[in-house]
Amino acid sequence: MIRILVAEDDKDLNRLVSFSLRNEGYDVTACLDGEEALEATERVKYDMILTDIMMPKMDGFELAENIRSFDKNVPIIFMTAKDDKPSKMLGYSIGIDDYVTKPFDIDVLVLKINAVLRRARIETDKQIKIGNFTMNTEEHTATADGEEISLTVREFDILFKLLSYPKKTFTRSALMEEFWDYDSSATSRTVDVYMAKIREKTSVCDGFEILTVHGLGYKVVLK
Repeated sequence: MIRILVAEDDKDLNRLVSFSLRNEGYDVTACLDGEEALEATERVKYDMILTDIMMPKMDGFELAENIRSFDKNVPIIFMTAKDDKPSKMLGYSIGIDDYVTKPFDIDVLVLKINAVLRRARIETDKQIKIGNFTMNTEEHTATADGEEISLTVREFDILFKLLSYPKKTFTRSALMEEFWDYDSSATSRTVDVYMAKIREKTSVCDGFEILTVHGLGYKVVLK
């Protein structure tokens, strides 16, 4: 079972978040201050840390910094009323994975937690499995029903990116910037040609579909 630590000094919010996560099937440890949370992480290996910033005894920045000193990979999400840019920049520089500002919708928070955990599993396992399709980043292979799908390096990287963030729309300009870098010959039409090739090659895959978001770009939806 996936273990999540919730560090939040507001007892009512702590209770609500913990209850919601337990309903999702997670094993939740609730802490009311940073010191208690740090002590818990030194005793137990957690799969995610969900923490407020402004807490007694030890704030979220110090907690995250301490955790990162002995665990570089555990996902950390800040949930906080501090919505200023310096706080966000400090959090991300420490190595947090996401930043949720209060007040927030608990259902949206749960979706963010699920997404961050899924990405963490992908990075750990070095592969994506969706339906009959598998991508392995270490071997740089893609298969459907055990049969290899021949993808170029760029096609592989684009598809892996899309599958890592299902439902997220990637604009053509964002894809060009990431996968074509400073290649001045690349245009939005270049992206469309690549996406057409990827769609054709993955047409036998039954677990996902690549959709065109008109006027923007592309996204993957899971079936």
